[in-house]
Amino acid sequence: MTLTELRYAIAVADTLHFGRAAERCFVSQPSLSAAVRNLEEELGLKLFERGSAGVLVTPEGEIVLAQARRVMEEAERVKLLAATSRHPLEGILKLGVIHTVAPYLLPDLVTALQALAPKLLLDIEENMTANLDQMLRAGLIDLAILALPYSAPGLDVLPLYDEEFRVIVPLRHRWAKRRSVAPDELDGENLLLLNIGHCFRDQVLEACPEFSRRPAPGKQGNSLETLRNMVASGLGISVLPATALTPKFAQPRLKALDFTAPRPLRRIVAAYRQGYSRRAVLKALTEAIGGLDLPLTPVTG
Repeated sequence: MTLTELRYAIAVADTLHFGRAAERCFVSQPSLSAAVRNLEEELGLKLFERGSAGVLVTPEGEIVLAQARRVMEEAERVKLLAATSRHPLEGILKLGVIHTVAPYLLPDLVTALQALAPKLLLDIEENMTANLDQMLRAGLIDLAILALPYSAPGLDVLPLYDEEFRVIVPLRHRWAKRRSVAPDELDGENLLLLNIGHCFRDQVLEACPEFSRRPAPGKQGNSLETLRNMVASGLGISVLPATALTPKFAQPRLKALDFTAPRPLRRIVAAYRQGYSRRAVLKALTEAIGGLDLPLTPVTG
């Protein structure tokens, strides 16, 4: 059994015609037919029913050809892995990013990476940490940009940057004229949080341990932008990462305040499998982030 024979059989299944399959594969029809017959003889079953009415895939053939397609996909993946190992800053990088980072980091990061590695193409998956962890383990993504705490057997993390948290309040709030607020002051407020499952929710609660009340119904959001607009409407206050409060995301109906020292922050890392070979990508990622004009502190060493 060869990859060529599998490729020919798949072409016949796609076209249901030996002549058209041969044209697709750029071989003569006798050569293709002979290869398919050899495959059937080796397997000991018929993949196709041949008759005057045309060609049909047998039930057994459906099962075998489904696996053959997966084999061909994996063979192509082997070629891709070899190519990216020779040229790590070329080709597709499958990058996962958590929801509370993606909208605020990626626009600037993509531009910076294009300058450093113009042949690197980003295939981006925005998702929650638990889902990105599963995708990383399954090989569906190459890297995942996540927030600590995060650790998992078989995976390594590369620290990328630290980012402070800030408090947002409506303009008519009594804190609107202040410059800073202590974490323990949030306990007396209507603090709007992300829904359970978002790591940023847990980070805010860790930064403000005095906040012990569960949010009332309707006081949780699915995204930071939802929380921002809820605060702007006057429903309550919230906490956002500093990158979500740059001028491009300005909302005139709210005020952003610093926390008093020591200011709570989160550390953002790149998670990757321990056998990941494209280490040049990790270097380019840290270099690109180090040059961004964003309110973050790159982590070195």
